[in-house]
Amino acid sequence: MFEIQVETGGLVKLSGRLDAAQADRAKKTLDTVRESATLDLTDLDYVSSAGLGVIVNMFKRLRDSGHGLKLTNLKPRIRSVFVYAGLDRVLSLE
Repeated sequence: MFEIQVETGGLVKLSGRLDAAQADRAKKTLDTVRESATLDLTDLDYVSSAGLGVIVNMFKRLRDSGHGLKLTNLKPRIRSVFVYAGLDRVLSLE
């Protein structure tokens, strides 16, 4: 199961499993975010390559419009997925 909540102030909470089955829905929701944002991944249990793609696309879109994206509260296993993909060199992981 996957849930996504867009809150005021650019906070976006992701929970559950962000995989290929949820990537389109996540993209549609994340595309509504137009300002600098923080993805709170406290409750994210799994992210696939399709999920990484959605997050990278959000990062690029925001960067290209002069805004930023940071990811917070990554569980060690979620952080390792970003590190193994080399995304820790591009994305702000806190």
